[in-house]
Amino acid sequence: MSSYEAAFKVWRGDQGGGGLEDFAVEVNDGEVVLDIIHRLQATQASDLAVRWNCKAGKCGSCSAEINGRPRLLCMTRMSVFSREETITVTPLRAFPVVRDLVTDVSFNYAKAREVPSFVPPPGVAAGEYRMQQMDVDRSQEFRKCIECFLCQDTCHVVRDHEENKTAFAGPRFLMRVAELDMHPLDAAAETGLDRKKTAQDEHGLGYCNITKCCTEVCPEGIKITDNALIPLKERAVDRKYDPLVWLGNKIKRRGAVD
Repeated sequence: MSSYEAAFKVWRGDQGGGGLEDFAVEVNDGEVVLDIIHRLQATQASDLAVRWNCKAGKCGSCSAEINGRPRLLCMTRMSVFSREETITVTPLRAFPVVRDLVTDVSFNYAKAREVPSFVPPPGVAAGEYRMQQMDVDRSQEFRKCIECFLCQDTCHVVRDHEENKTAFAGPRFLMRVAELDMHPLDAAAETGLDRKKTAQDEHGLGYCNITKCCTEVCPEGIKITDNALIPLKERAVDRKYDPLVWLGNKIKRRGAVD
């Protein structure tokens, strides 16, 4: 097994401020960035804070920014960098720092609670739901989300504009709205809940300008923009501006009054 010494810059600090610290650390074949962070903890910086869990790219815990790009520490191989390259590891920029590489991502859990959950179809008992595979093909990939929040971090709507966080749910939760809107058994409309309208009015769908940066950083390869956000935008626009939809709604309302 060959090894070499790599130059690392790791952000150290807390809510009060901080900065980059330089480290020279051993790297072995086959290692990922999380291995190096653990080696720094073991040999040079025992109080270095980092959040991690599975080390298999499935828990989404070890999100950080490596050379300015949002990545999972456990899925970023050292072999993608040259031996002469200085590797900079910083916390997620869009969220408040707790300490070192750990950030407070509670914003995302608050936004998750704002999305109305699946509404079961009336008259169908739990365990009796039946769907064809073709009915769920479009939305099935969204279930691969590991909630690493890299898409939330890289989205410039909140990354560069803290003031937008109140009105904008972010790509992860707009994708959740799209998934529910595509669900063949979701009966939200029958209860008066229009998911397309709430996406626009309550979750900030209009803030998204489909730059696809969320898709680019997704470790699961989910096509968030193309398969979730753009179709949701199209349906929201149809509901609001399509003249045939407008006429149909007028006829429905008139029939209800009569």
